[in-house]
Amino acid sequence: MFTPNVISKFTTTPTPFYYYDLDVLKKTLQKVKDESAKYNFIVHYALKANANNEVLNMIREFGIGADCVSGNEVKKAVECKFDSKHIVFAGVGKSDIEINYALDQNIFCFNCESKEELEIINELATAKGKTAHVALRINPNVNANTHKYITTGLEENKFGINLWELEDVVKLLKGLSNIKLIGLHFHIGSQITDMSSFKSLCMKVNEIQNWFDSHKVQIENINVGGGLGVDYHDPDNNMIPDFETYFKLFNDFLELRPKQKVHFELGRALVAQCGTLVSKVLYIKKGVNTNFAILDAGMTELMRPALYQAYHKIENLSKSSNSTSHFKYDVVGPICESSDCFGKAVELPETLRGDLVALRTAGAYGEVMANGYNLRDKVKALYSE
Repeated sequence: MFTPNVISKFTTTPTPFYYYDLDVLKKTLQKVKDESAKYNFIVHYALKANANNEVLNMIREFGIGADCVSGNEVKKAVECKFDSKHIVFAGVGKSDIEINYALDQNIFCFNCESKEELEIINELATAKGKTAHVALRINPNVNANTHKYITTGLEENKFGINLWELEDVVKLLKGLSNIKLIGLHFHIGSQITDMSSFKSLCMKVNEIQNWFDSHKVQIENINVGGGLGVDYHDPDNNMIPDFETYFKLFNDFLELRPKQKVHFELGRALVAQCGTLVSKVLYIKKGVNTNFAILDAGMTELMRPALYQAYHKIENLSKSSNSTSHFKYDVVGPICESSDCFGKAVELPETLRGDLVALRTAGAYGEVMANGYNLRDKVKALYSE
């Protein structure tokens, strides 16, 4: 991924910056397209993972739709020329302004998360003389076996309509004249590497489908969300997630009705491995129990480690990995917070001021979560040729 020519280009680019290997992204998207096409599955890309224009344009070129969780993400999808008929809008707290904009764009579907939201969308759609297509986001109470901050499918989470509310929701829908129910939506969490979680989701979807059948409610679309994880520890040998097994599992275990369409909302799995945060060592500071490698990138550029103790593989690009002299460093940033740490006791070749350091698998929830805390400059992006 990092050839001598690429690293040479890095040395002339002010750090920190995000580097996107568009060839990796292209190969990932092609695999997604090939594997999902086997079953006529429909894939939407979750913009919350990465909203970089170059990345979005390539995703759109592969015929993938857009999954948005804010009004501005809907706007970004429209600006990047995603077909409105392939845009879905989720989110537990959609504002009236956001809903009105999405209605004006005639998007494919609102993924609705409460009875109150259904009533508001109906009211706003009525005022515009429109019919809003909606899917009910149902909380299936399935454990994703992932970090508690990125688990979304349990009853204790804020997301979705609980199973015990369904009876009232179906009654409510009968009185909402400007709402058309076109689907059911599920999403149990993120960075899921245990495929049995997805099998459990399929079993729960089947049960819920049977409930809707018993109430004579026909469902056209089943949206199973996303959440497929990536390999943060060995990105070079596992660059592309196992989409073959992932899509086959849903084909094998979902009990679909005639003409039903299955939708996915993948984010991290599409973009994580194509992105790297490149930084420079400012100082090597000797500590009492450890040495610190202080970088010019911090939690303002990559928040995941501070937010939920996420792991990113750290490499010294200026030194050969075959170097015989290795030392352990706490790799930290310059932000005035003790949580501004990318990794503790990271084994690296002897690292010096001015060395370039790569934080791998940063294409998802990296640049898009960057912020200006400490009045930091906005991080830039560099792309492979």
